Amino acid sequence: MLATLIPLFDDKMSVCAYSVFARKENHFLNPEMEGGARYDGAGTVHELEVVSSMGMSMLSGGKEVFVPVNQFSVFAEISLQCTVPANKVVLLMDNSITPEPNYVKRVKELKMQGYKLAIRKLPISSFEPYKEILNQCDYILLNHAKIDIEKAKIYFGKVYPKIKLCAVNVDTKEQYDMLISHGGYDLYEGGFFRMPVRESETEVNPLKVNYIELLNVVNAPDFDLTDAADVIGKDPALTISLLEIVNRMALNSEITSIRHATAMLGQKELKRWINTAVTKELCADRPTEITRLVMIRAKFAENLAESFEMSLLGQELFIMGLFSAIDIMLGKTMKEALDMVLVPKDVKLALLDNEGPFAPVLNFIKRYEDADWTEISRLMVLGNMDMTKIYDAYLSALRWYRDLFPVTVTG
Repeated sequence: MLATLIPLFDDKMSVCAYSVFARKENHFLNPEMEGGARYDGAGTVHELEVVSSMGMSMLSGGKEVFVPVNQFSVFAEISLQCTVPANKVVLLMDNSITPEPNYVKRVKELKMQGYKLAIRKLPISSFEPYKEILNQCDYILLNHAKIDIEKAKIYFGKVYPKIKLCAVNVDTKEQYDMLISHGGYDLYEGGFFRMPVRESETEVNPLKVNYIELLNVVNAPDFDLTDAADVIGKDPALTISLLEIVNRMALNSEITSIRHATAMLGQKELKRWINTAVTKELCADRPTEITRLVMIRAKFAENLAESFEMSLLGQELFIMGLFSAIDIMLGKTMKEALDMVLVPKDVKLALLDNEGPFAPVLNFIKRYEDADWTEISRLMVLGNMDMTKIYDAYLSALRWYRDLFPVTVTG
């Protein structure tokens, strides 16, 4: 199976929910499954496996997660497959679920069980026939290019006042700006939001300069631990974080200084910790989705090393993923940002020119994040990659992020 998380945003570019996109089979290897895949494992909601595996704490602030169901899986024993709170799960239906009595009854049952409901791929002509199902829905996903939002606001405000409108296929900043200026939508989803961007800064603030200095120290060949310790000592938050990590390691010895702490970690672990901790700080004034995306992308890249026959280059691939949004972190162009930090040559080639040995890994990850399963399937066949290993690599990255930055789930 393949699966990824797609964020849904509000008009302030804050992540409000995620949608799980999954495919069970590689249709290039099993072409006969493409038309009939939906019927295989009809009693299983495969996307719930992803949600249950990673846990709700993986989703920033315990956000809701949209999980697709079809005309068969809607009748599954969903409560037995779902290990997260029902009120955090939005069961996403499509027009394969018709407004017939057996479906209407099942939808009402799921609502009574505490699940939230959403529907997509519903043409305007079906709004009235679907009245009983729409009355149970919390969200409706609309293709903004095929809907008159002014008329939709009036219609839904009058007939279904509790339903939230979600614009899908929003792929450019221009489309987004136009939609929010008109209002009416509660959530937005589209390619534009895979890497949310805000206005650039002309200068990098002093604290970020300190972080960049630290990145350059630890990414230099055979760096000096004392140099890293001296830069860490300039930032109280990093100092506290470092001491907390080392104190867990040194149960029977006293840590006497920051230099002592860095020596305890050693070059390899210190480098890994600094790259992740500093990246989090660089993202601190940006949408939290960027932190989530680059951290998961970094670990996913490292986990893919074996599949791309780069087992010895996992650390470099990790850095590539981590710095893939360095332009947004610093409010610079990618070239300007990479001129400020020290990164391996192949990482720079991939990020700046989409060239070199690491570029295929980065392109694969971006396609995966977009749930472009057709292209991902093709690349797996060409590279003789095992789908289970790819899926495990992604789930492992999700769990790593969950454990790295645990959050408290509310409500």
